[in-house]
Amino acid sequence: MSADEPHLTPRRAIAFVVMVFGMFMAILDIQIVSASLSEIQAGLAASPDEISWVQTSYLIAEVVMIPLSGFLARMMSTRYLFALSAAGFTISSFLCATSTSIEEMILWRALQGFLGGGMIPSVFAAAFTIFPPSKRNVVSPIIGLIATLAPTVGPTVGGYLSYTLSWHWLFLVNVLPGIGVTLGAFLLIDFDRPNWSLFERFDWWGLLSLAAFLGGLEYVLEEGPGNDWLADETVAVFVVVTLVGGIVTFYRVLTRDEPIVDLSAFGNVNFAVGSAFSFVMGIGLYGLTYLYPLYLASIRGYDSLMIGETVFVSGLAMFVTAPIAGFLAGRVDLRLMLLVGFVGFAVSTWMLTGMTAEWDFQELLVPQILRGMSLMLSMVPINNLALGTLSRDKMKGGSGLFNLMRNLGGAVGLAVINTQLSDRGALHYDRLREAISWTNDEAMRQLSLMAGNLSARGLDGQTGALAQMAARVRQQATVMSFIDVFLMLSVLFAGLAVTAFLMRTPQQAGGGGH
Repeated sequence: MSADEPHLTPRRAIAFVVMVFGMFMAILDIQIVSASLSEIQAGLAASPDEISWVQTSYLIAEVVMIPLSGFLARMMSTRYLFALSAAGFTISSFLCATSTSIEEMILWRALQGFLGGGMIPSVFAAAFTIFPPSKRNVVSPIIGLIATLAPTVGPTVGGYLSYTLSWHWLFLVNVLPGIGVTLGAFLLIDFDRPNWSLFERFDWWGLLSLAAFLGGLEYVLEEGPGNDWLADETVAVFVVVTLVGGIVTFYRVLTRDEPIVDLSAFGNVNFAVGSAFSFVMGIGLYGLTYLYPLYLASIRGYDSLMIGETVFVSGLAMFVTAPIAGFLAGRVDLRLMLLVGFVGFAVSTWMLTGMTAEWDFQELLVPQILRGMSLMLSMVPINNLALGTLSRDKMKGGSGLFNLMRNLGGAVGLAVINTQLSDRGALHYDRLREAISWTNDEAMRQLSLMAGNLSARGLDGQTGALAQMAARVRQQATVMSFIDVFLMLSVLFAGLAVTAFLMRTPQQAGGGGH
């Protein structure tokens, strides 16, 4: 080991495991409620518009904290930041479970997301500062697995808990592990020391503008697709808030000696390109985690438990592929791994372009396995290439930015996907409806059959047949809009695959060194 390599002790290794577990809880809680929103809605007597904020409030608060965590880690040290974040996350989880109104739930979910966001970047920074480069091919698959597996299995875990126990256990499940993570972090983490003098230079106006910028952006991306974007007054107001917040944020970041967010890591070519890849990975990770359950619920009529059991395949594929990705990372060009991962993801979504309304577990099996494997083959080299060449003093801020890009990619991806599903679904419905006319012999034959079946049961055959045909047309239009989105994702990942070679392979001594 060279003199400037970090010294790994058993205590630090155990501390890292504790931190990884904390990160798993924080990322899992993004999606754990997604398959169980209807149960929470019923329990809190919330409206359909209100219940979406159980997820949106968490995401908005988390996306503000993630880039802020770099400055806080330098000021407070990793030990105090992680322990306080874990303690607050645990308390807010308990408060979520005991909420009696939707307003309480939204408040505690926002606090939970903000504090959870303090744990995620700390793990990435620790992985590339306390472990020597020779161990990175073991550590990187672990954090890559958690970052991709947690949101993927979130609907599965959430669906199972709400189905077998109650929605309260979506949050109560965090309490005992959270206490353990808090105590473990406080007692074991010794990677760095606090620099409390930074508190005197804390940029409060910068924090306010950052919250307006990222919080407003997350709101616009979450609410815009369902509210016709700028046609909605509230969305339009938040667009202005986002623009003003963004201008002020960048002005203060670029002109202050101690900015609240350090953008200097982007001067590293590998980090800049890797962050762009992280953004795209967010689109693929969160986009498909959203699309599979949506298809299964809206087209196949699955409940939360059935959805969870079906999409668990991707998580299992990631788990199996993680050690393989670590093994390959030390033996092949990381850029080649990234190329293969992106191509694999493109193929997995291309396979879904043949989708019909009858597709079930069997038809979705291979695309899900390929997606899970490809995510791991992509995530490990992205982590190593982007963070592996950053110097130690840039690692904390860089880790926050790297994770922020993945979350923003997910938010932008979901906004585009929802807009495409809505617009393309309406377009396909209009075209299919035009094709079903009185001169279409096949349409008339189908209507006659449906009317006969309904009349035989003593129902109004003609009216019922028209209603059934309209439902069939709408379902087919929805399936076609899914196909359009899968094709768009295929083109995106296939096109970006070749750009993998823009990265530079990190030197063996890189990352967290000088």
